[in-house]
This record gives sequence, C-alpha cells and structure tokens, in this order.
Amino acid sequence: MRDTIYALSSGHPPAGVAVIRISGPGVRFGLETVAGSVPAPRSAKLSNMRDSAGQLLDQGLVIYFPEPHSFTGEDVAELQIHGSRASISAVLSALSEISGFRPAEAGEFTRRAFENGRMDLTAVEGLSDLIRAETESQRKQALGQAGGHLRLLYEGWAKRLTYARAMIEAEIDFSDEEDIPGSVADRVWPDMQTLADEIKQHLAGARTGEILRSGFQVALVGAPNVGKSSLLNALAQRDVAIVSDVPGTTRDVIQTRLDIGGHLVLLMDTAGIRASDNPVELEGMRRTLMTAESADLVLELRSLIDRTETTPVDTLASERLVVWTKSDLVDNATLELPGTELAVSSKTGYGLDALLQSIAGRLSSLDQTSDEALPTRERHITLLKDCLKEVQAAVIGVDAPIEIRSELLRVASGALGKITGSVDVEQLLGVIFSEFCVGK
Repeated sequence: MRDTIYALSSGHPPAGVAVIRISGPGVRFGLETVAGSVPAPRSAKLSNMRDSAGQLLDQGLVIYFPEPHSFTGEDVAELQIHGSRASISAVLSALSEISGFRPAEAGEFTRRAFENGRMDLTAVEGLSDLIRAETESQRKQALGQAGGHLRLLYEGWAKRLTYARAMIEAEIDFSDEEDIPGSVADRVWPDMQTLADEIKQHLAGARTGEILRSGFQVALVGAPNVGKSSLLNALAQRDVAIVSDVPGTTRDVIQTRLDIGGHLVLLMDTAGIRASDNPVELEGMRRTLMTAESADLVLELRSLIDRTETTPVDTLASERLVVWTKSDLVDNATLELPGTELAVSSKTGYGLDALLQSIAGRLSSLDQTSDEALPTRERHITLLKDCLKEVQAAVIGVDAPIEIRSELLRVASGALGKITGSVDVEQLLGVIFSEFCVGK
C-alpha cells in the first residue's frame, strides 16, 4: 500500500491562510486523528487541529475529496489553517507522527495524478508552465495545455493511426473473407497523407510555441560605450548592468526579463564589438555574436554623437532594428531618421515608449496563436518529427510490402504515445516532475 503524503501547498509563510494538502490511502484516518472527523465530500468544515496528545494546534477549514474524483485520483484532503510559521510547523509535525504518513517530494501530487490517469504528460507539463507563468500569454498557453489542448489533438491523430493499422491488419489477416475486400487498406492512405500535412503545419508553429513559453529574445548589440547597458537599465527600470565610461565594462551576456504587451521578453546586454587583442574581450565579443545569431530581434545600437560607429551585424540572420542612442546630447535637427530607425535617450527617457511599442508590434502576431495547441518543448518537436517521418515513409512506400508500411505506422503511433505519456516514458518522469515545487 502506498504512503500517504502531505505538504504545504500554498506560498511561503507568513501568510493569511496556509493550505496543507494530503493524499493517499490514509487520508480519512489522518483527518480523524488531527481534525477529529471526516467532513462530507467537497464541503468545508471548521475543525480544531490537535496533536496526538490532544493539544490544540490551530483552528481551520477541512475539505475532503474522495477518490477517484480528486486531483491525484486518490483520497485527498486540504487543511486551511492560519499561515504563521508556528501553526504550519505544528500541524505538519502532527501529520508526521501518523503511521504511513511522510512529507511529499517535489511534484509528487502531480505525479500521482499522472499515474492514476487524471492527467497526461502534456497536461503535466502545461501545469508546470502555468505555475511559472509570468505573463498573460504564458498563462493562456499553459492553461490551454494543462486543460488538454495538446492531448486532444495528439489522441485524435493516434486514433486515426490505429484505425489505419486496423484496416491494414484486416486485409492481411482476413483477405480470404468475403466481407473484407482486398483493397480495404488502400482507403487509409489519403487520410495518412492528410495527417502528415497536419503534423507539418503543427510543427510550423513550434517556434511560436517556444517564444510564448520561454520568451522573445532581444539582443542589444553595438560598439563599446554606445549605451547598451544604460538602455537595458532604463527599459528594466532598475540597475541590472554596471554602467561605466570605461570601454569594455560588459564582458558577458546580461539578461533581464520584461513583460511587454503581455508577452515575456528576454532583453540581453552584450559585450561591445571593436578591434581588440585582449583574450577576455575577444571571448565576450564571440558570445555577443552567438547571442545575436540566436536572438529573435537584434537592436543594433549606434551613438548619435558618433555616427561613424557601426557593428558587424548586417549579415546576421536575426531581424534587426537600428536604435540611435544619446539623443539628449544632440539637437532636434539631427534626429531625422529613416522610418525604420529609432532615436532614444536612456537618461531622459526619450524614445523608450516608441521602442517598446516597436517590440510589442513584433509580438502582436502571438496574440492570435496563444490559444492554439502548439508544441512547446523540444521533446514534443523531436517526437513529432519522428512520427512525421514514419507516416511519410508509409505513405510513399507504395512498392513496399504492406506489412512494412503497417510497421511504420506502428512506430509513428509509438512516437505520439511518448508525447502524451501513454508508452515508454519512465525515464522522463523524474526530470519532468522535479520541475515542480513541493506541494504540487
């Protein structure tokens, strides 16, 4: 029989209310021991919490969720008590004294929900993302995934693959039966081609899903002392990077996180690019170019007081926006720039709103996709590509034996099953559930 687990599921104390979650076969006995009785299912009851000696620990609400209609699929209870460190410690200590009870490990409640069929692996990952969501777009995407958007899509594809394989097996095994026409397998290939096209289209949204989940990367690139660190601090509205008149102060990539238009933006300050034989500075410039190459947007900073300064970013694949800095040091007549370029002053704040609006404009297309079912993790993308490869091979393999084409579809089904967790994912579970906090 499994242990009964418990943990603080609310935030760190002190707080107005603390929620202690319990799950497992001993929940009813635990409630009778600590709270005196078991309340009616899904009804809150005000109870006195006592230890094994009958000492009053606290007073709070008790809610009982009988299996299987609970978060974990087991008997679950929640104790809502006062959120002081002393109250929480006392109640947790009382639970620890009950035989068969132990503190929960990180993600153990969610893992039990997965193992009991209450959630699939994509929903688990969505819940993890929801807990960490910082912006509105992340919340919407994670909530949809936790609610089953990806599961429904992938299960639908899996059913079509299963049907196709069933038709093929029927032809192989029962070809001598009068009610199984010999060409029955031929009917499945048009749908398999359609399925391949749907998977391709789904994979095309992978980068959008990654941006929604992990953030839109913006790299600040330019010569030393062009104002990269000052702009980073001004946009972050706090001192993130050291600002100095000494060229080459920034030697490594410095990152800060911003919420722009409801989207997570990773703003990255980089080392200045110039001719140098200093090995440390050369390493910093190498990292600058690597960051710029992988960024979704490069802000190429140039100083208005020295318009001859340029940086070698013209050949980078990333989208680029030229931003002229130190506008407070020149007169307005010099601020006439092409419509694709901006002038800013980190000191006065001039042009910062326009810059933020320009970045937000590049993110506006994400608003239309945040409700869609998109692949969000590298493992999704890898397994979807594996599935697509096998389906395409089966579709085009018209000269291959029908048994081989059926096997290709079986392998494709296995790849989809690994995404949702229905097959062969034991080695992944420890990694995935370790992302959760204790109590979830």
